Amino acid sequence: MTLVPETAATQFSETGVMVLPGVLSTENLTMLREECAYFLGYADAQMDLTGRAMNPITVRGSRYFVNGLYRHSSRLWRFLFGDVLADVCRATLGDDAVLFNEQWVVKGPEEGMAFSWHQDSGYVKARDPETTHPPYLTCWCTLDDVSVANGTVHVLGLDEGGTRDTIVTHGHDRETNDLIGYTGDLAGTAIEAPAGSVIAFSSYNLHRSGTNTTDAMRRVYLAQYAAAPIVHSRTGEQFNLAVPFLRDGRNVYDRSQDTAANWGGLDHPG
Repeated sequence: MTLVPETAATQFSETGVMVLPGVLSTENLTMLREECAYFLGYADAQMDLTGRAMNPITVRGSRYFVNGLYRHSSRLWRFLFGDVLADVCRATLGDDAVLFNEQWVVKGPEEGMAFSWHQDSGYVKARDPETTHPPYLTCWCTLDDVSVANGTVHVLGLDEGGTRDTIVTHGHDRETNDLIGYTGDLAGTAIEAPAGSVIAFSSYNLHRSGTNTTDAMRRVYLAQYAAAPIVHSRTGEQFNLAVPFLRDGRNVYDRSQDTAANWGGLDHPG
């Protein structure tokens, strides 16, 4: 059995996008909200200590991108390598998957900044202009109801955006550090969904997010998976992570080989 309906898998095949409303358990949703609070506090503390953001596209109080820290949690791994995201990966990538990246994507209340049209694969191409890597998968896991008012994601279908087989060359906004892959008039589809949903799309889909105009944060946990490690086309250097998750459809993740201690870190009490 899978939580991904055949209609959703077909939609993903046709457009590169699918929405699974309210599929996260109350337990997982509560855990993710608690972990998000911890890691946002960690990010603010790091900025206080160093005087700079952990990520060049983070703007304190307005938008946060806090990535690569799941090994410092004693419980995030159960979600990242759990049944829900395993089902999503099988329905989109196939029987093989590795964790490529994970991050908190949060817009602050009332002033949460927009994010420009881009492909996630555009960030790989910016470092490796000759890349031909296959599309990887982005799972946008909503910790709050997401709407146009609080800056939800707007997505162009693969054919609509002309990116089914293409990673476009992105420009660079010096003010925000955003990469920009599209400046045309297409509005895309604004995806509104309840808290506890998974919005999955291909790294080739052009997408953007709007400004948060509400009085509450808009919180998302973003998990990305690839069918195989993504490496630099010339040097062979690995991009981001390549933590084994699925092999021949089976979950092969081994926590004992993937702990914060292996990275010189410590689990926080959560």
